[in-house]
Amino acid sequence: MTTIKLVASGDLRESANIECWPAQKAMEDKLAQVIAGMGHTLERAHPIKPEGHGFIATQREGMDIFATIDPDAPVIVAEAVWQYSHHVLAGLVGHRGPILTVANWAGQWPGLVGLLNLNGSLTKAGVRYCTLWSEAFDDAFFLDGLRTWLETGNLVHDTSHVRAYDGRGTGGDEMTLAQTIAADIRANKVILGVFDEGCMGMYNAIIPDELLMPLGIYKERLSQSALYHATRQVPEAEARAVYEWMVKKGMKFHLGDDPKTELTEDQVIDQCRMYIAAVRMGDQFGCEAIGIQYQQGLKDLLPASDLVEGMLNNDDRPDVKRADGSVIRPGEAIVHFNEVDECAALDGVLTNRVHRALGQPVENTLHDLRWGDMDRSGSRDDFIWVFEISGAAPPAHHEGGWAGSESLRQPPMFFPAGGGTLRGVAKPGELVWSRIFVQGGALHMDIGRGQAVGLPEAETRRRSEATNPQWPIMHAVLTGIDRNAMMARHKANHIQVAYANSASDADRAMTTKAELARQLGISVNICGL
Repeated sequence: MTTIKLVASGDLRESANIECWPAQKAMEDKLAQVIAGMGHTLERAHPIKPEGHGFIATQREGMDIFATIDPDAPVIVAEAVWQYSHHVLAGLVGHRGPILTVANWAGQWPGLVGLLNLNGSLTKAGVRYCTLWSEAFDDAFFLDGLRTWLETGNLVHDTSHVRAYDGRGTGGDEMTLAQTIAADIRANKVILGVFDEGCMGMYNAIIPDELLMPLGIYKERLSQSALYHATRQVPEAEARAVYEWMVKKGMKFHLGDDPKTELTEDQVIDQCRMYIAAVRMGDQFGCEAIGIQYQQGLKDLLPASDLVEGMLNNDDRPDVKRADGSVIRPGEAIVHFNEVDECAALDGVLTNRVHRALGQPVENTLHDLRWGDMDRSGSRDDFIWVFEISGAAPPAHHEGGWAGSESLRQPPMFFPAGGGTLRGVAKPGELVWSRIFVQGGALHMDIGRGQAVGLPEAETRRRSEATNPQWPIMHAVLTGIDRNAMMARHKANHIQVAYANSASDADRAMTTKAELARQLGISVNICGL
């Protein structure tokens, strides 16, 4: 290698591209400096735009840029921000030369989440790639890995923490329960209500129908325009009753008067309308789970869907009635898969089924693997992940439940119509984590154990302010997996988490879900432990 081409995939929202560009520029400058020190040249394959950023911002733009790149040239996709993978996926699918994805180890925008989404998308597409990450681009792990890739065009990380699960050693009770649930899913079928498929370029989050159908799981493709219409039909009195229910539970809404920058009561009432409409639409079509895309489309019409999503994923939630006055699934969570991530949808349904049958907490959610750090307060000496989803987690996950939850306005950069989050700090407890992904035209599941841990208030604040303080946060430790092993293996920006009442309960829940997935024909790997 002598000259390496650099591409940078960005957001579809120009406001985000412009605001995030300084972080990307700083990362690219540092990366170019390090590569120059190794005797090579890093050259941008596309210019800085007059708008004030250097991101590829549409799929067509990415295709046109890759048409100018030698298909055998080495390429680095450098990411310090959230990015839309489909902006560069078409170019990378047809590229013959070595590909390296690189992210800065920071929580700010975040590049790590963008990197993991791109990696998962490349994995699904069958594209060969290598990957690296670093905080300052001066550590031995990064420098050694980069040097290896520059010299060989290849880089392999240690993933010895992963072992195939084949059902051997699983207890009879867990085996029987998994078989029972699998038989029921196959016989009676499950419908996933998908409100506009494909969100934010997440190709990795779409499961082909032909992979779901043999499991007994089908999609009901719903339109966000229909959700918008249904939302507008909900009377204010019904929406206000939902809002007052949350207030009585102790949830705090940080309200202001300027809808452009502050959360207003009108925005919250519209979110409560959307909650009622979503529950009714899910019921109308017989959906066991629903997923709202929101980000592209509804963002210009309605306040954010996040408050809706957190409510749906909680057993303890406001009642919603049918036209005949009967309550829809009273006292039961309606699995919501944020950002219409269908891998999370399948995982969420399996988790809900298993945990309810075992008498364990059913509330589950996806989070971004946002970032991680050592505990700067010194209260712990292990590496602690920041799990954070863009707006909503079920209140049952938070310290204090509803009373420990709050709603803050979504950042105007992403959400022009406002809307509140459902934020809290995750309570300490035993976790089962998992991720379903597509590789080689088949479904796979990685699953493992961990703990949500408590940190001093100042340390929580530091971590939250280093990311998005409006969003729910979980301090997570993954059993038997260090930072680099997790990054090397994980095939998605998202990770699914659910609590259990004890360590032994979590072990049993993990094993039962692994067996259920295997019974359904999913290839399962146990990670860590």
